[in-house]
Amino acid sequence: MAFKLMLVGMAGTLLAVPRTFRNEEMPPLVAAHSSHLALKPAPINPEWILRGTPLARVGDHSSSADEASSTAVWDCTAGEFRWFFGWDETVVIQEGEVHVTAEDGSERLLKVGDIAYFRGGTWATWRVDDYVRKIAFVRRPFPEPLAMLYRIRNALRSPTAKRILG
Repeated sequence: MAFKLMLVGMAGTLLAVPRTFRNEEMPPLVAAHSSHLALKPAPINPEWILRGTPLARVGDHSSSADEASSTAVWDCTAGEFRWFFGWDETVVIQEGEVHVTAEDGSERLLKVGDIAYFRGGTWATWRVDDYVRKIAFVRRPFPEPLAMLYRIRNALRSPTAKRILG
């Protein structure tokens, strides 16, 4: 038991130390106006399309050095389709609107200025009546063993744990 506690303590210590990923070719600041990014075709999987012929494009803005997160601009013409979010994704609608139906059946109209979060590993149905443009911030989820270590670390940092552990 003592060995397990020691192992968890070491893992918690490692996870608490900020990691800096060095990449000499990556600038410390990446800035661009979203309307100036070059958009290239990003076809929607034909099996996911429910109605219409939506045409999607994407313009990559930046990626983290560890490739666990990225930012892009994405746009799409009219159509209805299902979308699988392989990674956690936060979107900010820049232009147009989209009707979104989540896996649990909840529906939401996302308009200019709205921010939405989609959990990785989930599906949603998107209905674009005319056009939508979004900024997408995507983050790859941690592998489950590492995610569990983070949950343990966070639990040990909680006010209740601090009171119990002294």
